[in-house]
Amino acid sequence: MKIGELAKRTDCSVQTIRHYEKEQLIASVERSEGNFRLYDEAAVEQLLFIKHCRSLDLSLPEIRQLLGLSRSPSAQCDDVNRMIDAHIDQVEARIQELTKLNEQLRMLRRSCSNRRTVEQCGILRNLSATPVSSV
Repeated sequence: MKIGELAKRTDCSVQTIRHYEKEQLIASVERSEGNFRLYDEAAVEQLLFIKHCRSLDLSLPEIRQLLGLSRSPSAQCDDVNRMIDAHIDQVEARIQELTKLNEQLRMLRRSCSNRRTVEQCGILRNLSATPVSSV
């Protein structure tokens, strides 16, 4: 199948597919007489795997590592577990950072009521003051 059909079947843009090719996450199997890249069912499966990984916010290097590990089906899955454990730690750290950011924004929002003018706006005043510790 050509790249357009692959894009439709996987709900992925042609640009994204080309990016994944450039990153060597997927490869076209061959080229047509008109020099179009051609893909097979394995490319569909691989692209869906990549999309699922991206939906979990896994990075391209992490996905590349998982794809490499998946090519050794008899190997132990310790490396996979370690990678996912590290990713969980990263997600938990981001959640903490976002929680702090949420608290700062809520505090900022409470500094102004709807009945004030821009000149009296507590939010703008606070933003102009010394910055709160960064997230």
